[in-house]
Amino acid sequence: MNKITIIGGGNIGLSLARGLVNRAYCHAEDITLTRRNLKLLNEEAAKGFKVSDNNKAAVYDANVIVLAVLPQQLKKVLEEIAPAVSPEKQIVVSVISGVTCADVRDKLGNNIQVIRAMPNTAIAIGQSMTCIASDNASDEQLERVTRMFETVGSVVTINEDLMTSATALCACGIAFFLRAIRAASQGGVEIGFHAHDALKMAVQTAKGAADLLLQTQSHPESEIDKVTSPKGCTIAGLNEMEHNGFSSAFIKGIKLSALKAGGLYND
Repeated sequence: MNKITIIGGGNIGLSLARGLVNRAYCHAEDITLTRRNLKLLNEEAAKGFKVSDNNKAAVYDANVIVLAVLPQQLKKVLEEIAPAVSPEKQIVVSVISGVTCADVRDKLGNNIQVIRAMPNTAIAIGQSMTCIASDNASDEQLERVTRMFETVGSVVTINEDLMTSATALCACGIAFFLRAIRAASQGGVEIGFHAHDALKMAVQTAKGAADLLLQTQSHPESEIDKVTSPKGCTIAGLNEMEHNGFSSAFIKGIKLSALKAGGLYND
């Protein structure tokens, strides 16, 4: 039986809930969503999700408790739910940037099993890249959480000390790739396409590039070599982008996001 309580009905919490239901992992009535302002969950309530503004009451019947609040809100939330958490029957999954398993146990007790997960917003359409880690969860619970997130995308298990890096590459990374697609569409407008056509073309080209790598298991450079002929237009464009710092800017952005993600909880 999968009874899931998601504390924090923001973007990631709602994306996870919708994704799990869309992919038939569970039913809407199996998921409880919490938020301080219940009016913001009216749409979810209409779809059959249970909603609550009482975190403590919401976790009593849950098998899986998902923490999806802002890092600054977590300490108060953990203090609220601590009396209701049962280590024997519950697993806690945190999707909060910069919060360690030890941080969660510090408030809930050392005998509670905690798994960190870092999905991204593509979880709502079953296309998340989720990284998971734990320092004390059993293999059985790790498998359970892996299966849960595999229904809404791909999962990689990593060491916990890499979770802030995963935040930058996968969670923040959604925004980075979206910005790259936006830039490509703007370039399309500059060379003569209407905005809606340019965006459609950029989106499908980006999707094709990603699927090409996923399905052929090849390296980006080997695919790039196939479309760069001597003195051609592709290599000219690539080199112009590199001269202006394209790869360097992308790498620096990921590194800065990782640095920022590591300090969110304590800040």
